[in-house]
Amino acid sequence: MPVFTETAALDVLRRQDPELAEVVLGETARQADCLQLIAAENFCSPAVLAALGSPLANKYAEGYPGARHHGGCELVDVAERIAVERAKALYGAEHVNVQAHSGSSAVLAAYAVLLRPGDTVLAMGLPSGGHLTHGSPANFSGRWFDFVAYGVDPGTGLVDLDEVRALARAHRPKAIVCGSISYPRHLDYAGFRDIADDVGAHLIADAAHPMGLVAGGAAPNPVPYADIVCATTHKVLRGPRGGMLLCGAELADRVDRAVFPFTQGGAQMHTIAAKAVAFGEASTPAFTAYAHQVVANARVLAHTLEAEGFAVTTGGTDTHLVTVDPAPLGGTEGRTARGRLASAGLVLDTCALPHGVGRGLRLGTAAVTTQGMGEAEMARIGVLLSGVVRDALDVRAVREEVRDLAGRFPPYPAG
Repeated sequence: MPVFTETAALDVLRRQDPELAEVVLGETARQADCLQLIAAENFCSPAVLAALGSPLANKYAEGYPGARHHGGCELVDVAERIAVERAKALYGAEHVNVQAHSGSSAVLAAYAVLLRPGDTVLAMGLPSGGHLTHGSPANFSGRWFDFVAYGVDPGTGLVDLDEVRALARAHRPKAIVCGSISYPRHLDYAGFRDIADDVGAHLIADAAHPMGLVAGGAAPNPVPYADIVCATTHKVLRGPRGGMLLCGAELADRVDRAVFPFTQGGAQMHTIAAKAVAFGEASTPAFTAYAHQVVANARVLAHTLEAEGFAVTTGGTDTHLVTVDPAPLGGTEGRTARGRLASAGLVLDTCALPHGVGRGLRLGTAAVTTQGMGEAEMARIGVLLSGVVRDALDVRAVREEVRDLAGRFPPYPAG
């Protein structure tokens, strides 16, 4: 039984609001009973969960340590300073803002620092793996700024920096954004920096996905190259859902003002304390080993899926991400494949495939690696994924195997 179901807080919830307690227990059971292959999800440690559920949630703390708009902030000031100092040490940054509520909030704040409405921005196009905040017409970014999209090479699936440079010289953007939600390879931050300098643009790194790998030394660090780095604190980093911004000292005050008071109100102090816990955990040798295992697992999963007939974008991965086209397996489209896999307890996402060829599948190995799974389990998972998508395996039998596998690697072991 997962340790989370044994907490005193849950006992209180059971007594006071059994209806909501059932929802919490049900979700806890779902997470423990399926394989969580969503690239943006992970399992927080019990210590992170404890900080999230602490009385720090009660404290109103508009402003920054030493300059709050409410009294009684002496202790939450300590928590925020700990989070900031740990993040600065972890990433080698001169300044870190840990108040951003999400990755999107962090990007909004970065734009507020460096851009004005109507400015031109060069970013990865959404069909190639760009995020909503990289120019979607449904998002503030697409409504307030003039986005120009770069894509990936149709043959290799890789970012072509020559194309990025040509677009930058043609459109003279105020800022260039490097980052993606489904690009499985390392980005060349030095190359993007050179292009930005060539055209006099700011460089924003949206490193929401790789930032946990960066902490563990398993991915290149964008901090030395970008004017502002935007990131999340969950995903591979295994912290609470939230965001952060990293920058040099010269932009520190502007970044802080862009978060509060320009785009946000009071800080969520329980979340900031949980971020501090996660940064501390990420500074350990155990986390370094974990980050490298995440990548090793993703590479085995990509290799297995390719051997099983999936079209693996870019031919593999450098990160926790694997993106594939299931169409070669009988013409199955991504959304259909996702539904079949969900019924077997294999939970993952769809993603856009470059050059308008439909929806693919986006998988991640962060959560299953947290559970302790290794290359052997990844190879078996790849075979199960293929069998379900092909409709070559009995879904009920796969569901039982998935349940057994998840049971052998519980996200929150007892004891």
